[in-house]
Amino acid sequence: MSANPTPWLAHYPPGVPPGARIDAYRSLPELLEHAFRRYADRDALCCMESRLTYRDLEQMSEALGAWLQSRGLERGSRVALMMPNVPQYLVALAAVLRAGYVVVNVNPLYTARELEHQLRDSGAEAIVVLENFAATLEECIDRVPVKHVVLATIGDLLGWWKGRFVTFAARHLGRMVPEFRLPLDGERSVTHFADALEAGSRMTMKRADVGPDDVAFLQYTGGTTGVSKGATLLHRNVVANIMQSEAWFAPTLQQLGSAQMTVVCALPLYHIFALTVCALLGAHFGTMNLLIPNPRDIPGFVKTLSRHRVNMFPAVNTLFNALANDANFARLDFSGLRISNGGGMAVQQATAEKWLKITGCPIVEGYGLSETSPVATVNRLDLTEFSGTIGLPLPDTEIAIRDDAGNNVPFGTPGEICIRGPQVMAGYWNRPDETANVMTADGFFKSGDIGVMDERGYVRIVDRKKDMILVSGFNVYPNEIEQVVSLHPGVLECAAIGIPDEKSGEAVKLFVVKTDPTLSEDDLAGYCRENFTAYKRPKYIEFRDELPKSNVGKILRRELRSS
Repeated sequence: MSANPTPWLAHYPPGVPPGARIDAYRSLPELLEHAFRRYADRDALCCMESRLTYRDLEQMSEALGAWLQSRGLERGSRVALMMPNVPQYLVALAAVLRAGYVVVNVNPLYTARELEHQLRDSGAEAIVVLENFAATLEECIDRVPVKHVVLATIGDLLGWWKGRFVTFAARHLGRMVPEFRLPLDGERSVTHFADALEAGSRMTMKRADVGPDDVAFLQYTGGTTGVSKGATLLHRNVVANIMQSEAWFAPTLQQLGSAQMTVVCALPLYHIFALTVCALLGAHFGTMNLLIPNPRDIPGFVKTLSRHRVNMFPAVNTLFNALANDANFARLDFSGLRISNGGGMAVQQATAEKWLKITGCPIVEGYGLSETSPVATVNRLDLTEFSGTIGLPLPDTEIAIRDDAGNNVPFGTPGEICIRGPQVMAGYWNRPDETANVMTADGFFKSGDIGVMDERGYVRIVDRKKDMILVSGFNVYPNEIEQVVSLHPGVLECAAIGIPDEKSGEAVKLFVVKTDPTLSEDDLAGYCRENFTAYKRPKYIEFRDELPKSNVGKILRRELRSS
C-alpha cells in the first residue's frame, strides 16, 4: 500500500493515542465490579421509567450468579440468554460472566429450528428466557442439552405494582405470551427469575478465577455455508475493544464533565454492537442505558425519548431513518446529544443529512463484526457532515486491503478488508477449518468485505465479497435460506439474493423452480414464516422455469441480480 503501514495515525483526532489501555482489566468481571463500586449510586438503566442502580445490578447479578453455581454448572459452562432489551438481560449478563460461565446470546425471535442449532452447537446447559419466547424453546427442548431454564416475565424488575400490570398486559391484553408447557423431568428444572434471585440472595457466589484467555462470549454469526457459527470472544478480546473505544471517545466525552451520560439502548443487546457499546462500554463509563424493548414502535419510542435528555445514540441506518421521518421526533430536545454512532449496516447519505438537520448531531459511522468484538474502524467524532467512509482504524488496530493472493493493494484499489488487533476473536467455536479459512498466517482476520483505503487511512466499503444480505443490520446468508427452502416438497431448486429496500437497506428475494405446479407464493411464504425469524424471510418470491448455472452446475446469483 505504501512505505507507511499506518497512515491513519497522522489523522487521529487530538487526544486519541495510537495505543489503548488494553490490559487495564484482566477480565470482564473485573471491569464490571470496578464499575459497580465506582458508580454504585448511579442509575445503570431505565426501562419503562423504572430504574436500577449499579448497586442493584451488583447485588442481583451476584444472587443470580450464586444460584447458577448452585445448579452444579462447571466453570466455563455455556449459558444462553434469550431476551430483548429488558433489565433482566443486564442482570443475567453480569451474573453469567461473574460466575465464571460463557454467555451465548440468542435472538429471541428465532424459530425453533434456529434456536435448536445454536443451543446444540454451543452446548448450552442453561438458558435465561423471557416467557414471551418460551413456546419456541418448548418446541426443541427435548433435543438440546439445556438442563436449567430460568423463566423471566416482562415485569420482573419494574417494581411490584408496575411489574404486575405490565406482565398482565403482555399476557392478556397484548397476547404477547403464547401458551407453552416446558416439560419437567429428573434432569431438567424450570425456575422463575424472581425465585432464582431470591434463592441466590441467601447463597454466596464463589469468585471465579477468570483470566484474559478464558472464553466470555459465543457470539453467533451466519456462515457462507449456511451454518450459523459461534465467534469465540475471549475476555481479553472484549476488554481490549472497550478500552480501544474508550481511547477514541474519551476526549469528546470529557466535554460533559462529571455528568452522567444517558445512552439510548434501542439496538438489541444480544447483538454485538449494543452488547459492547451500550452494555459494557456503558458500564465502564458509568452511563445510564435507556432500554427500549420494542424500537419498532416508533410512537412509543419517541414518547420515551421525550422524557429524557440523551447524550449518545447508537443505531443502524433503518432506525435513524424511521425516527428522522417521524414528525414528533423532530420536536424533541437534542441539546444534550453529543454522539450518534452508526454501524451494523451502511449509513445512507439521505438519512445522515436528515438526522443532522433535525438533531444537529452528525452520524459517526463505524465498522465491525462479531468476530472483532465488534469495532474495528470509526470516523472522527469531530466531523460535521456525512463522510461516506467507515473511518480510521481504532488504536492498536491494523487494517490491510488485500487481493485474493493475500498481497496488499495500492491506495484507492479495491481489495478485501483484513483486520489485525487484540479485539479479533480466538476463532470459531469447534470449527478449526472455518477458522483457518478466515485467519491469515500473519494474524489478520479476513472480513469478506471489499473496500478501499485512501492515503490518509480512511476506509470505504465498496462491495461484499460474500453473498451476504444485510437486512436492518442483521446478516442473512443465502445458503441458509436456500437449504431450508429446498426442503419444501414442492421446490426443485432455489436461490436467494439481496435487493435494495428503502426501509431495511436490503431485502431477501427468492427465486424458485417448482416441482409441484400448485405451489403458490402464499404457500411458500407460510413455510418461511415457520422456519425463519422475521428479518430472514423472503420479502419477494419469483417462480422461474430454470435458474442460471455455471458449467459445473452452480447457480449464478450474479446473473439473478442483474436480471
